[in-house]
Amino acid sequence: MPRRFDWAALSGLVLPLSFLLLLAGGWEVMARKLENPLVPGVEEVFTELVDIITSGVFFSHMFITLGRVALGFLLAFIVSLALGIVTGRNRYARQFFEPAILIGLTVPGLVWALLCVIWFGISLTTSTLAVALSLTPPLALSIAQGIKTVNADLQEITAVYRLSTWSRLRFLFLPTLIPFLLNGIRIGLSMGWKVIVLVEIFGLSSGVGYRLNAEYSSMNVAGVLAWTLGFAGVMAVLEYGVIGGIERYLTRWRRVATV
Repeated sequence: MPRRFDWAALSGLVLPLSFLLLLAGGWEVMARKLENPLVPGVEEVFTELVDIITSGVFFSHMFITLGRVALGFLLAFIVSLALGIVTGRNRYARQFFEPAILIGLTVPGLVWALLCVIWFGISLTTSTLAVALSLTPPLALSIAQGIKTVNADLQEITAVYRLSTWSRLRFLFLPTLIPFLLNGIRIGLSMGWKVIVLVEIFGLSSGVGYRLNAEYSSMNVAGVLAWTLGFAGVMAVLEYGVIGGIERYLTRWRRVATV
């Protein structure tokens, strides 16, 4: 039997590209109508983007920013995993930590960036803590919500058969938590990028935020947009390539179960 054409996969590629082309076309029309040096055309922005990529400047600063985000995210993930499990499993712990999580969710990343720069100066500690403080509350909340969805009947069965803690974690909690963990990672990365760029703008001498600040200081709007587009491109690769690939691999059993 011949294999049917996958229209869903094609639309998943064509529709996003159509939106991007429409956006670029709309921007080009606006730039030509305004004829303002502060609104560069698509060709000018694209040329600037090619220049920073081919020169290697983009990758050197992007890797620095990626490293800072990774350190902050790793710290936030370790703290959030412990906090989320405790608050999800214990009512008293949830009531105790709930104000801290709510406060953390309402404080803007800009505030954490400013406070860390004031408290710790310009250092790796500043960027790591600023990212960690911003990411821990939403990550912990996502993990706690995942813990609450673990089937109570299955928990009783694991207790009756006296499964080890590792077996419970591997076969019961982790499969349930995976979607919540991945969702938390997505939220964490999106927030972490914003915070680290702010920290870099405030005083670091390297990274994407530093380059954005440099382009802004010289009033090079095309440069600002080029760095922003490059930044967004890396985010898209991480989201659809890395995280999406991990999600498809870890949740493949669900698709098999629905066949």
